[in-house]
Amino acid sequence: MAEVTEVDVVVVGMGPGGEDAAGRLAEAGLEVVAVEAGLVGGECPYYGCVPSKMMIRAADALAEARRVPGLAGEAEVRPDWKPVAERLRETTADWDDRAAVERFTGKGGTLVRGFGRLTGPREVTVGERVLRARRGVVLNPGTEPLVPPVEGLEGTPFWTNREAVKATEAPESLVVLGGGAIGVEMAQAFARFGCRVTVLEGRSRLIAVEEPEAGELVGEVFAREGIGVHTGEKATRVGYDGRFTVEFGGRSFEAERLLVATGRRTDLAKLGVGRIGLDESARTIPVDERMRAADGVWAIGDVTGHGAFTHVSMYQAAIAVRDILGQDGPPADYRALPRVTFTDPEIGAVGLTEAQAVEKGLEVRTAYTPLSSSTRGWIHRGEGFVKLVAAGDELVGATTAGPAGGEVMSALAVAIHGRVPVSSLSHMIYAYPTFHRAIEEALRDLK
Repeated sequence: MAEVTEVDVVVVGMGPGGEDAAGRLAEAGLEVVAVEAGLVGGECPYYGCVPSKMMIRAADALAEARRVPGLAGEAEVRPDWKPVAERLRETTADWDDRAAVERFTGKGGTLVRGFGRLTGPREVTVGERVLRARRGVVLNPGTEPLVPPVEGLEGTPFWTNREAVKATEAPESLVVLGGGAIGVEMAQAFARFGCRVTVLEGRSRLIAVEEPEAGELVGEVFAREGIGVHTGEKATRVGYDGRFTVEFGGRSFEAERLLVATGRRTDLAKLGVGRIGLDESARTIPVDERMRAADGVWAIGDVTGHGAFTHVSMYQAAIAVRDILGQDGPPADYRALPRVTFTDPEIGAVGLTEAQAVEKGLEVRTAYTPLSSSTRGWIHRGEGFVKLVAAGDELVGATTAGPAGGEVMSALAVAIHGRVPVSSLSHMIYAYPTFHRAIEEALRDLK
């Protein structure tokens, strides 16, 4: 017979947003049970944001050393993956979540290990245990790597981002299936450690969700760094005989390893959302501005479709917690949603792309200026650009590519969030010489 437990709140999924929400609610004095089948903390600290950026930091150090000739003398670079692997293992505690669990239980929460599924209104079942929530359920199921149905792929020892960050050595060669953010970041990181890398992307350009100029820039840099890029076709077959062979666009690409980076998904049917009246075949769970998905159910994170980013999940967690506790606070506002692709050059973006703004029917003005228009960009020999998208006297989107592109973007994120008029931005004082001074040049060209 099933064991039934009544609590105030059940949190399903302890990724960054779920962990934050569960901890806040427990600290507020509620009886909280969190359900997690994997690692407490989710993808970000163990396989995503943190480990991948550590790999990228190491790869960028190699690239910077290779820039010494022509700037400061001579330098010899000998890549070694071993310190990278050791640092990743140390940072993730060898992929052990004990510290995260203790952080949550120390706030008064209870953790239940296992896969939680909705089995009724405000009811979650984990194995033979039924959890009933007096106040409600918070869904933070996260996403799993999406593996495409390519003939021959299933059953082969391909990598996703999870296996890639656990690599004890850089492979001799790598095919990356997918040219989105994860694909291009890992492609460049491994290439800088001496790996022969080829990226295969089904869409017409790399990082296709961002401005075309961003994908073109990354493609040009990849070409110079010896990273092969092929776009606009589909992988039709994968073979494996100790090495991988990928058929793509009528050509065959061979490598020691295959990294599949073709997106992520949540199995809503497995989660049981049909039991609360939601569409199990949908890709995402629709939520209102307070993160409400149904009566007594809140959803946060990747599953809401507002961006698979830790910062979005944490932002939504705070809104859901306020709603559950009956506290005042602003509703969700995604106008200034920031995102960064951590390639070199780094691609920062916020708000709408030009295409998205046009699709919304806005009367759009744009400006594009190369980073070299700023003295700092010229001094640095940094590649990149600033692109602005405006409607009326208001910025609705921006992209900043270059060294620290994500940091430069933050100034424009504040401008968009605060609805600072373009006319006001045009009369600001921009520090000299900085990368962000290119924003001033772009504003002058806004047409």
